[in-house]
Amino acid sequence: MTKYIFVTGGVVSSVGKGVLAACLGLLLEARGLKLTMMKLDPYINVDPGTMNPFEHGEVFVTDDGAETDLDLGHYQRFTSCKLSQKSNVTTGGIYNAVIQKERRGEYLGKTVQVIPHITDEIKSRIRMLTADPEQQYDVAIVEIGGTVGDIESLPFLEALRQFRLEIGPKHCCFVHVTLVPYIEAAGELKTKPTQHSVRALRDIGIQPNVIVCRTGPHQLSEEQMHKIAMFCDVTGEAIISAEDISPLYAIPMNFKKQGLDNTVLDMLHLEAPASNLQEWTAMVERMQRASTELRIAAIGKYVEHEDAYKSINEALLHAGIANDCKVKLDWIEAEQLEGDADPATILAPYQGILVGPGFGQRGIDGKIATVRYARESRTPFFGICLGMQVAVIEIARHCAEMPEANSTEFDPECSDPVISLLSEQRGIQDMGGTMRLGEYRCDLKPGTHAHVAYGADVVYERHRHRYEFNNAYLERLTRVGGMVVSGAHPKGDYQLVEIIELADHPWFCAVQFHPEFKSTPLHPQPLFRDFVKAALSRSRS
Repeated sequence: MTKYIFVTGGVVSSVGKGVLAACLGLLLEARGLKLTMMKLDPYINVDPGTMNPFEHGEVFVTDDGAETDLDLGHYQRFTSCKLSQKSNVTTGGIYNAVIQKERRGEYLGKTVQVIPHITDEIKSRIRMLTADPEQQYDVAIVEIGGTVGDIESLPFLEALRQFRLEIGPKHCCFVHVTLVPYIEAAGELKTKPTQHSVRALRDIGIQPNVIVCRTGPHQLSEEQMHKIAMFCDVTGEAIISAEDISPLYAIPMNFKKQGLDNTVLDMLHLEAPASNLQEWTAMVERMQRASTELRIAAIGKYVEHEDAYKSINEALLHAGIANDCKVKLDWIEAEQLEGDADPATILAPYQGILVGPGFGQRGIDGKIATVRYARESRTPFFGICLGMQVAVIEIARHCAEMPEANSTEFDPECSDPVISLLSEQRGIQDMGGTMRLGEYRCDLKPGTHAHVAYGADVVYERHRHRYEFNNAYLERLTRVGGMVVSGAHPKGDYQLVEIIELADHPWFCAVQFHPEFKSTPLHPQPLFRDFVKAALSRSRS
């Protein structure tokens, strides 16, 4: 029978539940256990696909096309879990499903209520996570978004209380992540907020088995740990100190040192072999030893939100590990490169330039100016999604004699629409869940940068876009503009352009998909790895 670990949070939001869940998953996998993971989010959006990146951060996409919370990115980077549509559930998704059942008459005329109908639907989604008869999971880790005490979280927590009764306490473990603030005037950490948070959880009917205490740069004393254990009714070994640790990938070793995995396994009455973290530890040591610093400029539209490009940030970090260097990444607002701004003044100090994804007109001229600078200065360049589209526009305007070239996203009436709406997107009105989403095949052209990076003829990458390269301009852009199509997806009687390069450039590569979603510290994404390698070569020349 699958064992379940539920991760809740208290005192404040963004306390680190996702990282804790991912680290615990890594520790359990290192002990030979098969794992699956899930995020329950309390917001009423059906999924984060229509949310503003300034507010929510990036949308992480799975192979099967789910638009999910960015915490699933943490799960993938730390574990080998196969994430899917089942891995992220929201209040909006739950209510939408219940309302549809009510409209179909499945409740046989009964009054539809939060209890039992909403809570039953939540429990059914948790069971669905482990219901595949071809997959036998030892452990399922389920993170509950929000903070204990929030109105939005109550149905989820009530469902978990019921779930524990149904499967039995031996098959269930609650891990509560809470903030222990340091009061400067008193010169000490204060445990009272944690006590109140646990009390709120117990009022709901849930007794945490393990309490993970976020303490900032400080560490809990033995006395403070004993105090929390006594007031919160948990054993001393179940109090885990989670001080700030850099780099992020060193955090699991701190939890391992404190025996987090042993404590959880004891709570679950589960036996497992000794852990093997050698490969992970070696990766962290390699990261910490790197002394060469590489400066990369990334041009984006949502740079004020730290998590808006979370997977890109991490993918470049992974690429640095692969190249024994530290990538110093500076996100630059695209609008800074518009108007009278000289791109060279801003971009010259960098050894590599990346143009990131996004939607809408704002900042497009700055991104096009960036591409032109990278092309003319022969600076290694990497474009992702919208980054590929603006690269096509720049090449069309300045290399293929089409000064009015544009995308129909920005100018529906442009004379040379080198980027246009995907055929299957025409007529679609709903914004959520309607883009080209998920994993698609890409055939690579031998001898290109992409083919060298992947070392394969066919790859599969994840997508999230509505617009595509307009094949009506393929011949002109390749013949006159010097553009090389190095990757394409076979689509009926034509090919969807996925990767473009420049023949006469040291390393210029732009992709329609999102390669960052598949990068992990142990297996850096090949294009990111070779982009950093090219930038490193430029820095040494």
